[in-house]
Parts: sequence; C-alpha cells; structure tokens
Amino acid sequence: MEVWQTTDDLLRMNRFREQGPLVLVPTMGALHEGHLSLVRCGAEIGPVVVSIFVNPTQFGPNEDYGSYPRTMAKDLDLLKALPVAGVFAPDVGEIYGEGLETSVRPGHRAQGLCGGDRPDHFAGVLTVVAKLFGLVRPDVAIFGRKDAQQCLVISQMVEDLKMPIKLVDAPTLREKDGLALSSRNRYLSDSQRQQALCLFQALTEGRLLLEQGCRKRSVVLAAMEAWLQKADSIDYADVRQVPDLGRSEDIFGKTLLAVAARVGPARLIDNLVLQVDDKQVSDSYLLGTERKS
Repeated sequence: MEVWQTTDDLLRMNRFREQGPLVLVPTMGALHEGHLSLVRCGAEIGPVVVSIFVNPTQFGPNEDYGSYPRTMAKDLDLLKALPVAGVFAPDVGEIYGEGLETSVRPGHRAQGLCGGDRPDHFAGVLTVVAKLFGLVRPDVAIFGRKDAQQCLVISQMVEDLKMPIKLVDAPTLREKDGLALSSRNRYLSDSQRQQALCLFQALTEGRLLLEQGCRKRSVVLAAMEAWLQKADSIDYADVRQVPDLGRSEDIFGKTLLAVAARVGPARLIDNLVLQVDDKQVSDSYLLGTERKS
C-alpha cells in the first residue's frame, strides 16, 4: 500500500488503472469498521484508493473541526490489512492552496436536514469532493449510506456537471444494539452511548408504524420525535422522498427516515432508506447499484 501526500505523488497511481476500474473511498480518517466495509465493497470492483482529509470548509464556526479525531498512524495500520492500492493523505495547503475563491454550490437537495442550520456545509462537501474527483479521477466512488443527504447532494453534482463517475452507496454498519458506527461515537461516555441509542430507536419506531400500515408522514414523524426526546437536543427528525428529498404527507415509494440529535459533545445522525409499497416495507438503497457488503 502506497501513501501519497501531494498531487504530484498521485502520478504514481496511474499504473493501477490497468488493473480495473479505479475506486475512490473518501474519508476524514478516524477510521472504524464502517469505513473498512466501504473499502471491502470497493475492492470487489477494482483497485481502491482511500483519501484521508479532514476538510475544514464543511465545518461551521462552532463545530468540532479543531477537535475532530486525527488518527493517521492507526488508520494506515488498519488499511494495510485490506486490499488498498494507496492512500491519498494531503494537508490543507495541498488541497486549498493559499485560499479558496471558487466553490461548488449545492442544489435543492441540500435544503433542510443537515443543511438546515449549516448554510455552508454542503458547499464545503461538494467543493472538496469535486477536488478529489479531479485529482484522483476515479471510475467509481463509494460513500456510506448513513450520510444519506450527502450522498444525494453529491449525486446531483455528478449528474449536473456530467462527471464520468459511478456512485455507490454502501449500507450503514451498526453495533449489535443498533447504534450506527461513527467517528464521533468516541466522544461519548458509557452513559451517553446508551442515550444515543434513541436515534436508532426513533427510526425503528418509524419503520414499525410503516410496517403496520401507517402511511401518514405526520404520524410517523411524531413517533420518531417522541423517541428523540431522550437526546440532549434534537436537530431534526424528518421523512423525505428519495432521491429529490421532497416531502409528501402520504408515504409511498423510496423513502428516507432521517434523524439528527446531540448527545453530550457529539452531533449524531442516522437514517433508514426504505421502499414503501401498499402492503410491504423493505430496505432499499439511495443511488447507483445496491451493494450488500
């Protein structure tokens, strides 16, 4: 496994293109089993490049950019055990130079949810992803389904700008009790970790209502919000249509149940992507081709 820190270093990556479609797994490091599952998913397609870059432009002024966990040595050790062609780990100056005057403006899918009170968040995400796509030039990019809105916002950028990249969303990995894996889980004390289970409990309650035949958004939303009261504060609970993230009082088709809440020092998000038909509710995926591993 090679490690590249500069854009010039990336020239050494070109030989891997002869081995199959080049796959990019973008991360901010602090890797856990969820990230590693993305790598394994990508390795089924072609040689994998993992990027590790804590992107300052997607953090708000009062968010945790300064304290976000940076565990490069451990991350590299984890990746060495997997089929990874190389790791692109640039510093901020390598990505943004002396300043940033050009950025990518997100479309309507960035409204509300994680973009609601974070007006610059998705512009920061799209700008760095566009830069990574331009530098690495992957054929395929793998993202985690837990960041559902991010996946759909990036998909709209790829469609609108005619980027020749296939996007794949991989399933969310969870602990046995349902807690979604997240780099921010390490912020939590034992009691806060138990408290954080309310996110998955809220989603589970929403799904249960749908499986029992309820199709009213207001009813599902109220039940989800009731469970989230166990958090220190609620950022949002919502029910949206996929892929455009619109709202409808009657729930049918591909549907996103999404929650975000603050527990202790951590802002946590979670979601379920469901196919809701007249009499059946099943797990679904966001975009591209479904990957089960």
